Amino acid sequence: MTSEDLPEHVLRNRAAWDADAVNYAEAGELAWGREPSWGIWGVPETELGLLPADMTGLDAIELGCGTAYISAWMARRGARVVGIDNSERQLDTARRLQREHDLEFPLLHGNAETVPLADGSFDFAISEYGASIWADPYRWVPEASRLLRPGGELVFLVNGLILILTVPEQDGLPATETLLRPYFGLHRTEWIGSNGVDFHLGYGDWIRLLRHSGFEVEDLIELRPHEDATTRHNDLATLEWARKWPSEEIWRARRKG
Repeated sequence: MTSEDLPEHVLRNRAAWDADAVNYAEAGELAWGREPSWGIWGVPETELGLLPADMTGLDAIELGCGTAYISAWMARRGARVVGIDNSERQLDTARRLQREHDLEFPLLHGNAETVPLADGSFDFAISEYGASIWADPYRWVPEASRLLRPGGELVFLVNGLILILTVPEQDGLPATETLLRPYFGLHRTEWIGSNGVDFHLGYGDWIRLLRHSGFEVEDLIELRPHEDATTRHNDLATLEWARKWPSEEIWRARRKG
C-alpha cells in the first residue's frame, strides 16, 4: 500500500511519531535492558503473567512495536518474533538496539491495520500502546484475528476507560475526578495540542468487536500501580488518581478454532 492509499489517521500518526521518536529513545533503551514490566507505572510481568514463560517454537507479532522492547522480551523467551510499526524513526531506534543487544528479528515499516503477512502466521499477538490505541480498532482487531492461528492469543494494553472519560481535552493535562465526555459513541479521539489521532471504545463495543472478529474474551485486567510507583507520564494521571481508578487496562482474548 502506497502512502497515497493510507487512511488519513495513519498518515497523521506516522508524521507525529516520526517527529516524537527521539523522545522515546531513552525509554526504549531502558526497557530493552530490564525485566518485563507493563504500562506507564511499570507493573511487573511477574505479577501479570502476560507472556508465556517459555515461548520456544511460538510465532509472535508485536502490533505497533515502537522501539521493539516487547519484541525483544519475547525473542529472549524463544519466540520467533516480528515487529511492525507505523514510524520509520521508531524503527531506527529499534534496529540500533538490536545491534547493541545482538538480538535480531524482522522489523516491518507498515500499518497494523493491513499487515503484509499471510493468514494464520502467528500464535501470539500483542500491543502495548501501539496499534491498540493508534490504529482504528475496527480495522486492526480483525487484522489481528486474520494473522492468528486458531487458539492463538491476543493481548493488548490501552488507556483505562475511566481515564479517557475524565482527562481534559487539552493534551498534557492529567485525569480529573469529573466526567468530561460522553461514554456512548467513543471511537476516534483527538486532543487539543496533539498532532496524532487515537482510538478508544466502551466496554460493550470492545466485547462485541472481539467476538465479531472471532475471539473469545478471556480476561480484562485493570492495572493498579504500587504505592511507590513512578512514571514519566504524569500528564496522564497522578499516582493518587491511578490508585483509585484504573488508568490502564489489559484485554486478553483467544482466536476461536
